Amino acid sequence: MSGQRYSTPTGSGESGWSAPRAVEAVAARLAVPGSKSLTNRELILSAIADAPSTLHAPLHSDDSVRMVAALTALGVQVEAVEGDSPFGPDLVVTPPSASGSVGATSSGLRGATVDCGQAGTVMRFIAGIAGLAEGDVMLTAHESALHRPMGAMIRALRDVGVDVDDEGRWALPFQVRGHGHIRGGEVVIDASASSQFVSGMLLAAPRFDTGLHLIHSGSRLPSMPHIDMTIECLAHRGVHVERPSPREWIVPPQPPRGKVVAIEPDLSNAAPFLAAAMVTGGTVTITGWPAHSTQPGAMLGSILHDMGARVTRRGGALTVAAGRGIRGIEIDLSAASELTPTIVGLAAFAAEPTTITGVGHIRGHETDRIAALVGNLRALGGTAEELEDGLRVIPQPLHGGVWKAFHDHRIATTGALIGLAVDDVVVDDIGTTAKTMPQFPDLWTSMLEGNDAE
Repeated sequence: MSGQRYSTPTGSGESGWSAPRAVEAVAARLAVPGSKSLTNRELILSAIADAPSTLHAPLHSDDSVRMVAALTALGVQVEAVEGDSPFGPDLVVTPPSASGSVGATSSGLRGATVDCGQAGTVMRFIAGIAGLAEGDVMLTAHESALHRPMGAMIRALRDVGVDVDDEGRWALPFQVRGHGHIRGGEVVIDASASSQFVSGMLLAAPRFDTGLHLIHSGSRLPSMPHIDMTIECLAHRGVHVERPSPREWIVPPQPPRGKVVAIEPDLSNAAPFLAAAMVTGGTVTITGWPAHSTQPGAMLGSILHDMGARVTRRGGALTVAAGRGIRGIEIDLSAASELTPTIVGLAAFAAEPTTITGVGHIRGHETDRIAALVGNLRALGGTAEELEDGLRVIPQPLHGGVWKAFHDHRIATTGALIGLAVDDVVVDDIGTTAKTMPQFPDLWTSMLEGNDAE
């Protein structure tokens, strides 16, 4: 295998995807596709804006395709136009309210059936605007996603005057009987299970008749950076959210402006690539790294540094180089829980145990991520235990075996990360990475080959 930098060719089939085993340190410079969180927020705001918007370098993945399909069904025009991103075209979004066929105060949305697939942002964000439609909106999802928490969102929507028929399930599927407007007002919500409940309400609120005064009543609020992201997206479109307290938001009744928006790379999707540098003793650079970002992935630099990496930023890029081994840490990841699977993958090779807390809510994501990570590590000979609010990893030598993705893109990429240093790891469904990064297998191979994948 002269010149080959990894020992197992990538491939997929009925038996799964054989994770490539690195036989030398990686040395790669990569670009990653756009942020799913930003893309779907900007699509929603574009759909209820006062004029057309253009999204530069948006993400094209299962989740964003679901959002585009949902908005199109509701009467929004989404057109792909040529851009300069290597990952797909730009999008021009024209809301019905900008077509001239409806009144200035109407959103112009129409009734439809929306299949949210496995996308949490679609089910929470579309639910927020569904009451603005003239007609009934039926929301459903893939059977593997029907368990995802929706009760707090349904309660909040009813509190602002939305007619929701969930047949007593407090979950998908349910029907919103749209009357063309939403009253708004003061709402108390417990968003402990997902910050998307807060973001979904805030994104729709500019179109409420009286705006929104939202108060979080729960004992904890996960993923605060995602709420900050929502507020920043609104501010960029002229909607300035007041924050009387850290758990209270006031949104004025003011339609968002149509804008030209550049979507940042998805920093959380960069996590397994940066972690690969540490696992293989190499170096990985991610280009296009923003100087400032509300994405939780922006915390990667400090977290990986704490785990032993050498981290540098130069010329709009972030570089992670292996240091003197991987260190175990104790960390509260409540602000960046989506990084948990990658940190667990690194922790499996650390010199000390790692304890992650503040992430109990990830049991309600695409799968119970805590149980999936612990179960997968144990299946490969590792030692890990579930905690009430997280998990603990005690490093042990691992062996090959099947790494189950459980329909979860981040669990799947962690299997690829583990496979860099363990022979014969097979991810049973690498295709699930298409949820947020369809290019993952090709980018992973390109990284191992040391190519400039930009």
